[in-house]
Amino acid sequence: MADNELGSAFQHDYITTNQVRLHYVTQGEGPLMLMLHGFPEFWYSWQHQIPVFAQDYKVVALDMRGYNDSEKPQDVSAYRMAELIKDVQGVIQGLGYDQCILVAHDWGGAIAWQFAYAHPEMLHKLIIMNLPHPAKFQEALISNPRQMLRSWYIGFFQVPMLPELMFQANDYRAISSMFSERATNKNAFSPADLEAYKNAVAKRGALTAMINYYRSNLDMLLKPKDWGVLDVPTLLLWGEDDFALGKELTYGTQDYVRDLELHYLSECSHWIQQEQPELVNQYMRTFLMS
Repeated sequence: MADNELGSAFQHDYITTNQVRLHYVTQGEGPLMLMLHGFPEFWYSWQHQIPVFAQDYKVVALDMRGYNDSEKPQDVSAYRMAELIKDVQGVIQGLGYDQCILVAHDWGGAIAWQFAYAHPEMLHKLIIMNLPHPAKFQEALISNPRQMLRSWYIGFFQVPMLPELMFQANDYRAISSMFSERATNKNAFSPADLEAYKNAVAKRGALTAMINYYRSNLDMLLKPKDWGVLDVPTLLLWGEDDFALGKELTYGTQDYVRDLELHYLSECSHWIQQEQPELVNQYMRTFLMS
């Protein structure tokens, strides 16, 4: 699938905020629904959600800094969580909104949790998929041996250049296999989908930028923090077959979120919104109507 065919039904645009130029895809009009993707994805991971929710919202699926067609700062420090939070704030305001529904997966979910604590007044509702509350993740990284093993790659990503070489090998086979081999639903990713992800990662500077999210935020992942109780109504969706994050990381989330709705999806891995889009969309729609 050629780059110019991706999202041909959507509008592609750019916004400059926090001194970085970000690419996004948008469809629809109305209240803002902002979508943040995970690693190693880009806006395309929301292809099954964008047209559905564009019927009622202005849906904006962002390429986060460093990814795909967004600008790729070279300094590792450019990917600190504080900068990522400023990006989200700037996008919301730059699009002319005071508030949004924030939908996020994986690394996007990590940013969304942090953004919700930093700017709760800017969120109408929060929807997170397969990324635990930061307090639960930090707890697991220091006390859950199984999760420590599952998170081995975080340490590996701290090594200079070696992760990049590993992902580049054999025409980015490690990228495509993360989707095709780790998904529970083997039909979720077409050959064209896998090519789209490989092409996005292969763009100059993208791979190092993506890994810099891990390099720049290791201390944040490991340093305990006194989290308060979040007042933003939150929907947490979790694919039970997640290969990177254990289901037990969701236990006790209600201690940190006052208004929490949690659903587990069986026979579904980490790539939840792409493996079971109809069910994900159904849970989202019901939550948004409540």
